[in-house]
Amino acid sequence: MADVKTATAKPSASSHAAGKPKNSGGFLVNLIIVIACVAVGELIYHLVLGDASHFADAEKHVPKDFMGNMYLGGFIVPLLMGTFLVMLSFVIERAFTIIKAKGRVNGGEFVRKVQYHLANKNVDAALAECDKQSGSVGNVMKAGLLKYKEMMNNTELTTDQKVLSIHNEIEEATALEIPMLEKNLVFLSTITSAATLLGLIGTVLGMIRAFSAMATAGAPDATALAAGISEALYNTALGIGTSFLAMIAYNFYTTLIDGINYSIDESGFTLTQSFAANYK
Repeated sequence: MADVKTATAKPSASSHAAGKPKNSGGFLVNLIIVIACVAVGELIYHLVLGDASHFADAEKHVPKDFMGNMYLGGFIVPLLMGTFLVMLSFVIERAFTIIKAKGRVNGGEFVRKVQYHLANKNVDAALAECDKQSGSVGNVMKAGLLKYKEMMNNTELTTDQKVLSIHNEIEEATALEIPMLEKNLVFLSTITSAATLLGLIGTVLGMIRAFSAMATAGAPDATALAAGISEALYNTALGIGTSFLAMIAYNFYTTLIDGINYSIDESGFTLTQSFAANYK
């Protein structure tokens, strides 16, 4: 049993060593992205939307086009723009990660090729297929196949113990792959609700301004009334639009990850059943 612990520990150490660079500094990078997006949102709000060319009267901020009207949305607008840019940044980042994780070969086709090679007891050919796949399924399958090959020459353990050892290796490799696929999805799930709430805050503030203008003694201040309504409507539109896109992206990526998970589970089942059948 001492040999088994040593054999299991080695892949674990190398796997964690390989996974460590991917996670180091992740929080700092994400924080920089969020701050940069908010800063860009502020710049767009003040330098683009707030440009005098978008106002008939620059001093009184009387808008003459869409951008001028959006500028009247108030200080919540740049925050919503920053939120939209954060969402867009992580949508793009997750796209690259998940496309890479899917690999070059379809998961189902890859598993069938490995099954064929294992049925012919050609583990090296199965390992070559893992290199061709070069995705999360291939990585997990390769870790399992290396343990599979090791157990083929092991004379000290029973077949059940060998199958369990292969299963544990697959679970360990899966535990390293899946978190990398789900990483940063929390930003999309948070923005799904946070953007709507942020937009509603802007809506409430805008309506307060609008009703304050209507409550003014005498004739209501038309400029203040328009500004308040504009603040309410533009913040609502930006918040709901950002939330909608974040929700679509989150559900889309979650579906892709579920598909990869299924292929990983299928590959693990293939290895253990193949070993149990071929090396009784």
